[in-house]
Amino acid sequence: MAVANVLTTRETAVKAAHAKDEADVAAREAAAVALRLFNNDAELVADLLEVPAEELEREAKPVTAARAKEIIESLRTRAGRPRPNRARKPRAEASDPSPPASEIPAPAFTPDGSRADAA
Repeated sequence: MAVANVLTTRETAVKAAHAKDEADVAAREAAAVALRLFNNDAELVADLLEVPAEELEREAKPVTAARAKEIIESLRTRAGRPRPNRARKPRAEASDPSPPASEIPAPAFTPDGSRADAA
C-alpha cells in the first residue's frame, strides 16, 4: 500500500510539473504578445499589468518574434469568427417606414449557418 501511495504521489508531482511548465510558456508568450501589440512599450504594458517592466521584458525575451506573430494572428482569426446569428427585434423608425414584408426577400441559410442567395 505504501508503494502504491509513493507511485501515485510521484505521478501527481510529474503532472503538476508538466502543468507548471505549460503555464510558464503561456505566460511568457502572453507577455511577448502584449509587448508586440503595444509596439514594445514595456513601461506602458508594465503599468497596465501592474508588474515591473524588467520582469515583463525578462518573461518575453525567450519568445521569438515569429511565435508572437503566430499567436497574434491566431487571436485575430478567433476574434474575427462570425458570431452565431441571433434574431433581432426590428427597430421602429418614424422617419424611415419599413417596406411591407412581402417586398423583402427572406435570406436563406445553409446548414452551416452561412447565407445563400434566396431565389
